Amino acid sequence: MAESSKDDIFAANGLLRQECLTGPAAEVLRESLRLAHDTNWDSVRSPHIFMGLLAVPDEGVHFWGERLGADLNKLLTQFQELFHQEDTEGEQLLVLNREFLSDNVLRLLREAYTRALENRRRSVTPMDLLITLLTASNSIVAECFERIGVTAAKLTEMAVIAEQRAGK
Repeated sequence: MAESSKDDIFAANGLLRQECLTGPAAEVLRESLRLAHDTNWDSVRSPHIFMGLLAVPDEGVHFWGERLGADLNKLLTQFQELFHQEDTEGEQLLVLNREFLSDNVLRLLREAYTRALENRRRSVTPMDLLITLLTASNSIVAECFERIGVTAAKLTEMAVIAEQRAGK
């Protein structure tokens, strides 16, 4: 079973294995957790991962934003407004554990880890998260961009170029 495997990004207790994340990727996920809380969700969803990438962008995400011609802060604000829920009952406790992550986020993190390994890296980068998020089937983030005429394929192409540029 993959979940108990040493090759999984999650430990047997459900927590993310921190050694599978670069420092910037771990920061993105912590920020995603905060943004899920701030937007009144009881779990981290894929838009929260995207918002985390925008909130603490590394060099690759900055380059991607430049290629897109986007103001990352403005984009973050738009996503926060779009995915904000009215106040929920009680204070939600969220931690980076499988229990508090949507099925899409679980799949996203595992696929990002597989992408890192396929690229001969032991740790997920923010660009692994972004590219995996954009290429996921039924990606709500990609769907939001498609509504304004930017395809997931174009977003992904720009992300791969930005990743290559940041790697140089």
